[in-house]
Amino acid sequence: MRWSKSCCFSTSNQHSGNQQKLIQEHIFQTTVRVLYGDTDAGGVVYNANYLRYFEIGRTELMREWVCSYSDIEKLGFVLPVIECWSRFKAPAVYDDLLIIETTIAEINRLKCKFNYRIIRQQQGLERPKLLVKGYTVHAAVTREGKLTRLPEDIFQKIAKLSFDNRKIDNSPK
Repeated sequence: MRWSKSCCFSTSNQHSGNQQKLIQEHIFQTTVRVLYGDTDAGGVVYNANYLRYFEIGRTELMREWVCSYSDIEKLGFVLPVIECWSRFKAPAVYDDLLIIETTIAEINRLKCKFNYRIIRQQQGLERPKLLVKGYTVHAAVTREGKLTRLPEDIFQKIAKLSFDNRKIDNSPK
């Protein structure tokens, strides 16, 4: 699988009457090309493979902005998926170049939620085509399977990237 990555920091202003709401969002972008083996008999990407694309986006975001998963494992815990959801809008096909946008939606001391958008830039279209959107929730678990707290430095790094500061639960659990 071939991929490239980039990141951006976007800021947009939304006006509501006299109030101005500033929304800051960290969006990590990774590109991946659809392999023939990712497709099904109908010639489109098999639905479960989008979870692999989510994993690529999440893994690269963590590696670039927080720490690698191998560093997390060295600390004695893992971050398994405990919940996932996806909405399919349009199919991807063999050889499409996909952009995986990953953001951190929520975090507390025990778990975090990542949001994803998989889009395809198409010739002749001004905006990219949204193919899939979704999320995954991950819990911090020891190698023995016991729920544990995220280490403070990792929690702080992830919290700084959260899309919505109201969704950061800083209380001890």
